[in-house]
Amino acid sequence: MKREAIWLAGAAAAVLAGAAGYFAFDPGSSKTASLYPPLVTEPAEKAAALAPPSTSTRTSASRSEGFRFGPPHADVDDIAEVRFVDGDGRRMSLADFRGKNVLLNVWATWCGPCREEMPTLDRLQARLGSADFEVVALSIDRGGLEVVRDFYRELGLKSLRMYVDDSGMAAINLNVLGLPSTLLLDREGREIGRYIGPTVWDSEPVIGAIQKGLGDTIKQRTLDTGG
Repeated sequence: MKREAIWLAGAAAAVLAGAAGYFAFDPGSSKTASLYPPLVTEPAEKAAALAPPSTSTRTSASRSEGFRFGPPHADVDDIAEVRFVDGDGRRMSLADFRGKNVLLNVWATWCGPCREEMPTLDRLQARLGSADFEVVALSIDRGGLEVVRDFYRELGLKSLRMYVDDSGMAAINLNVLGLPSTLLLDREGREIGRYIGPTVWDSEPVIGAIQKGLGDTIKQRTLDTGG
């Protein structure tokens, strides 16, 4: 009951912030001109109605052009406390990723923009994934692993591992008010920066920003194209 109360309070606060015209740092601009989309726990049709119009109208190219991360908003101790299960139902926390650089994407199957960018995250993991770097796609679906597993199968996602927090506490611990939200974490579990909204994660501008944020320590794999 206490966990549920905290979740409901956090979600309500997020919606109120959006309704009040709360403006957040736009990673693609030096101005705070983009409306921070409220965190919602409704199906896709309701979520789409609450999302900023620009999310669905921007082209893939324009979203990745001039890409850069915005400022961090989560405390390192709160990040470490984020708990979830993996695809096998094993209980984990973000503390388990200490020693590895992480691109943490908080998403849900009912979020249209999340669905749009998910294949690019899968391709990013295929290109950069290693013992030193992982794309951690953390679903906050209340339906749990079954819903996420069906989603992965539908989109043909092969490289991303499944991670699910069906309690919704991850969004609160990470100060996430809109989906998708993506945090870049260093080896100590500290947030370097975050990006709000969808983008083309396997595009060269975005990969360059990730490498720059991590000190150019992450290298792309040489992909076998069959040529």
